[in-house]
Amino acid sequence: MPRLVVGLGNPGKEYAATRHNAGFTVVDEVARRYGVTNWKKKDSAEQAFDSVNRVVFVKPTSFMNLSGTPVRLISTWYRTPPDGVLVVVDEMDLPFGRLRMRPFGGHGGHNGLRSIIATIGDAFPRLRIGVGRPQYDSVDHVLSPFAKDELRELPAIVAAAADTVELWLKEGLDPAMRFANTWGMP
Repeated sequence: MPRLVVGLGNPGKEYAATRHNAGFTVVDEVARRYGVTNWKKKDSAEQAFDSVNRVVFVKPTSFMNLSGTPVRLISTWYRTPPDGVLVVVDEMDLPFGRLRMRPFGGHGGHNGLRSIIATIGDAFPRLRIGVGRPQYDSVDHVLSPFAKDELRELPAIVAAAADTVELWLKEGLDPAMRFANTWGMP
């Protein structure tokens, strides 16, 4: 059975460079590294199957709070159990640039994770990318572009998150968690 790497975000050009689309950005980077270009739209998602590495890259085209349906449809089609579905998502409760990977857990208030948990349960690994908690409205924060100083750091953060995904694919959950959970720490 292939594994799924699911990046969460919102569809449309107006959201492309926002914090809430960090998951899309990381999935795009891993797919680029693997030379994947055969994207197709099916089951309310852009998806690409890499037959060599037995991985399906998924970017739901439904809005964030409806991400669970495409994840359920695609994981069911490929017969991939929840522990073979890695979800990459932005996280306000982590400082900007920090990574956190867990083998399972709750949604932590994230509507995309809430939707996925409602459709396949909570026993899937997730990689959270810190976007920081703002002093103002949180919806405005996640739907706004990165600040100029954040944009300078963003390539290294995306690269580290993509490295984490590759470790999960090649070596498994524990090495990926060790890398992600200590990356960028003093």
